[in-house]
Amino acid sequence: MRLNTLKPARGAKRRRLRVGRGASAGQGKTCGRGVKGQRARKGGYHKVGFEGGQMPIQRRMPKVGFRSKIQPTRAEVRLHELARVEAEVIDLQALKDAGIVPLPTERAKVVLSGELKKAVTLKGIAATRGALAAITAAGGKVDA
Repeated sequence: MRLNTLKPARGAKRRRLRVGRGASAGQGKTCGRGVKGQRARKGGYHKVGFEGGQMPIQRRMPKVGFRSKIQPTRAEVRLHELARVEAEVIDLQALKDAGIVPLPTERAKVVLSGELKKAVTLKGIAATRGALAAITAAGGKVDA
């Protein structure tokens, strides 16, 4: 295949429809605009989603969902991820440096997921009851 042989796929390019050229052309008289009404007029303006004054679909549908504003500043740390941190005393900055929590994180909490083999000391990081038991069983401790 060469650049000078490239062309669009068959049927991909259609000729421009010339409206208002008589009945034999297929789009005569009303030119595909139907009969009367705002949309049939020249310059008949209406907004996207406008339904002629009827309550639009996007307003008839109920609102759903919720996006927390503080969610980006909170993070969960799994127990087995603590093994990736090199520091003995693990604080929030050590977790950020290791790439375990995102940079905008303000509070982190360790949850019981996986195993912890080395003794670690958590400083300024919360832990669930199960995670706390696993950390102390591995020989570590949690400083509030």
